[in-house]
Amino acid sequence: MIGGKRPGSKTLDCGWFYEPTLLAGVKPGMQVEQEEIFGPVLSVIRVGSLDEAIRVNNDVRYGLSSALYTRNVNAAFQAMTDLDTGITYVNAPTIGAEAHLPFGGVKQTGNGHREGGWEVYEFYSETKVVYVDFSGKLQRAQIDTYGLVP
Repeated sequence: MIGGKRPGSKTLDCGWFYEPTLLAGVKPGMQVEQEEIFGPVLSVIRVGSLDEAIRVNNDVRYGLSSALYTRNVNAAFQAMTDLDTGITYVNAPTIGAEAHLPFGGVKQTGNGHREGGWEVYEFYSETKVVYVDFSGKLQRAQIDTYGLVP
């Protein structure tokens, strides 16, 4: 373990500060692997393959976001398809959300709402279509083919 304690700075004594922490040797099923900590904590789990990494990821009851670093485009597309998370980053760090997208994670993570991005307009709106013809003439329907020569 690296970190894992309150910083020793006098300027940080009056707050709830915690050093960034790296936990090595974490195994699938451990509480720290199964919970959403939302702190400066990274749990490292050693896996032998992409398939195993996807299985470990998907066995957690939460699914906010995931990140994969690879040069293998097939691995990237497998991760995008198979990882059970609300957002997957390829070759970029996960920040957990994107303000311009409807996002809330999957499974038991997030708050379940998708209030973000342009899709929010569809949720809160009802579409009404209006067509106005100012020609003063009766228009034929688009499917009315009577009288047309084949």
